[in-house]
Amino acid sequence: SFLASLVLCISQASSFSTLITFDVDGTLVSSSPGWEMGAHGRSFTHAVNSVLMKNDDAAGGTIPQLLEKHEFHGSTDGLILMRLARKMMGESFDKEDAASKLDLMMGTMYQFVSECNDDEVRKGIAPLPGAIQTLETLASYDDVAFGLVTGNVEGIARCKMHALGIYDAGALTSLSKPPQLGGRVWEGMEDKRFLGGFGSDFCSGDIDDPTRNYLDRGEQLAICVQRCVEELCHPDHQIERVIHVGDAPADILAAKNYAHHPSKPKNVSVGVIGVATGSYSVDELRDLCGERIPGVWEPIILNEGVGVGNMEAFIRACGL
Repeated sequence: SFLASLVLCISQASSFSTLITFDVDGTLVSSSPGWEMGAHGRSFTHAVNSVLMKNDDAAGGTIPQLLEKHEFHGSTDGLILMRLARKMMGESFDKEDAASKLDLMMGTMYQFVSECNDDEVRKGIAPLPGAIQTLETLASYDDVAFGLVTGNVEGIARCKMHALGIYDAGALTSLSKPPQLGGRVWEGMEDKRFLGGFGSDFCSGDIDDPTRNYLDRGEQLAICVQRCVEELCHPDHQIERVIHVGDAPADILAAKNYAHHPSKPKNVSVGVIGVATGSYSVDELRDLCGERIPGVWEPIILNEGVGVGNMEAFIRACGL
């Protein structure tokens, strides 16, 4: 009823003081050999084939066969699609045409993944040890909002979080309103909508500038914060801290870039928690942090192998 939904809206306008956002791959989820044959991995070449090459059956090869590691690792689904298209189409690749069809390709990727069963979605990926238990504990913190900031297409992120049991841990902050800020409806996953900034929310399409790997992710972080403020927070309440958690250089640099982003709410402190649970070392991540600026930029890099799954150390790093 209208009254029930009004009460729900009022009860959902929360006084969050902190927003913590998580990268997915290498941070909450580990990949093992064969991930490229899982539903998400296969959806890229399927989308390029069916949308740009008009051939569903064309042999494409896998992402690691077609691209260099730096072209996909820590990147966003949109930029990976563009790079794959360039590689697969050769001289017939038209950058402007491909960029104009990114939304369609992302929708095609989602359609492909949504038709796969959970075993196919989980192929080659699994929650990092202890991550679900940490998220279950975090779910009890009422004044903290939790979201994803990931290069994944939003609908695919929902499929993965559901199949891996991460959604059911209860930490990710639910969104009940219809999508705003350019969000779209992902058919079949409408009831699994949670806070985040996703690869489908923003893509520069610029595959020649390597800094876009983190600058695009910085825009996705900005969108997540905006969603938190506009859809969840009480209008009189100011969010105080944004902390991004990630394992890749792109995560550190995206958060650092957001600390000076024009859309960042005034007086919000931006932090990053770097976790060396993916492919990068503590030293690599620490070198990118630069100087701490109290109240503006607060980076923390956890020790080698310590991440979201190490509950006490992680919650302490969050300042909770």
